[in-house]
Amino acid sequence: MPQIPQTLQELTVGQLSARSGAAVSALHFYEAKGLIRSRRTSGNQRRYSRDALRRVAFVRAAQRVGIPLATIRDALAQLPDERTPNRDDWARLSAAWRSELDVRIAQLGLLRDHLTDCIGCGCLSLETCVLSNPNDVSGQWLSGSRLLPERPTADGS
Repeated sequence: MPQIPQTLQELTVGQLSARSGAAVSALHFYEAKGLIRSRRTSGNQRRYSRDALRRVAFVRAAQRVGIPLATIRDALAQLPDERTPNRDDWARLSAAWRSELDVRIAQLGLLRDHLTDCIGCGCLSLETCVLSNPNDVSGQWLSGSRLLPERPTADGS
């Protein structure tokens, strides 16, 4: 991992990318979404403060556990004066995300447990299909692979 001299207070996008492991395009995307900030030089080049490294690490860690970028942005906005998140911030914010992650884990477990049945069926119309018909909502009205009730034809049938 490339080392950044302690005396260097601002990073180019390439330096930030090399040090954080995030692609340059990802950094530009994070900036566009308000997750990190840069200033522009007189030559219109981006310069990031050193604390952008920690913000990028925070964003990537939250993404790895499935937190949407909008939720991450909202979490970062809660920090005073847009300061860099620290260990206590991560603990507080990740605790708030725990129930959301528990729900996702339960949903993924259900999908995993029923995936073989659905693939075996071929039409994804099993009464218990959690892929195309969660909780068998459509099964109350009709059977088969249709998700919408049939419309009457012009002759009334």
